[in-house]
Amino acid sequence: MMDFLLEHHSIYGLFKLHWIMLVAISIFLYYRYVQFSRLYETAFKHHFSFYTAMSLILLVKATPLDILGSHYLFSAHVLQGSVIYFVIVPLLILSFPVSFYRKYLWNHRIKFLLAIFSHPWLTLITFNGLLTIYYVPFVFNFIHPSFILMSIAQIALAFAAFFTWWVILQPLPELKNFDYLLRAVYIFLASVLLMPIGFFFLIKLEAHFPIYIAVSQEVVPVLTPIYDQQLAGGILKVMQMFSYAIALLYIMFSWAKDEQRIAGQAGDDHVRYVRGVVVHLPKKDDKE
Repeated sequence: MMDFLLEHHSIYGLFKLHWIMLVAISIFLYYRYVQFSRLYETAFKHHFSFYTAMSLILLVKATPLDILGSHYLFSAHVLQGSVIYFVIVPLLILSFPVSFYRKYLWNHRIKFLLAIFSHPWLTLITFNGLLTIYYVPFVFNFIHPSFILMSIAQIALAFAAFFTWWVILQPLPELKNFDYLLRAVYIFLASVLLMPIGFFFLIKLEAHFPIYIAVSQEVVPVLTPIYDQQLAGGILKVMQMFSYAIALLYIMFSWAKDEQRIAGQAGDDHVRYVRGVVVHLPKKDDKE
């Protein structure tokens, strides 16, 4: 495979220098102005999330995978998108501490715009709807030959994915939309809304993407156009379900942690029930 790609593409085409430079600049800025800044308190989880996201960006945009997805394999293209929308975007959100978001979002007018664009039901429909439309064969075949249209579509999907994951992760407590239970329901609904397009590729035994039909077996001879589409549908659902399962575990652990923190603040001796409402009375030490 690599020999075939080297024969038909330049080194720069296979290993995108501009993406490598962009990632290097991003790492430098994060290292200097976030990780070792006196303004923010970061932890290992923030650093791990950011550097993992940067590594994945290099993998999907600065390696031959990008050429495969653009010219040869629809499944490679779906893999790129799935990694970006379901892995990289949430990792980037988790890369920054609450103090960072408070500084740049809570005290600025952008807070108002974020509250609008991250409305739970709006994001649920927007991201899943746009992603489904993007993979509809008629739409994809129309925009794929145009670099400008493809760039616009992918940027729009990345922004829509950001707001969807913002609702799920809710990194800024002051801008929470849902409690833990509703966020779990939100994840379930998001996974259901993408099922039609995923199953469409799995069960539709007809090649729908002419740009890949003529060249798909040049790279992987056993991967026919139909198998390529079926593999793409499987990748889309597996990546989506895996990322949402991890998100659900994250929410459950956060929920349990909050419950333990609340339970630790007051014992049974300091709890009263007033018309079905739990009231935590202050301890004697707190009064003093």
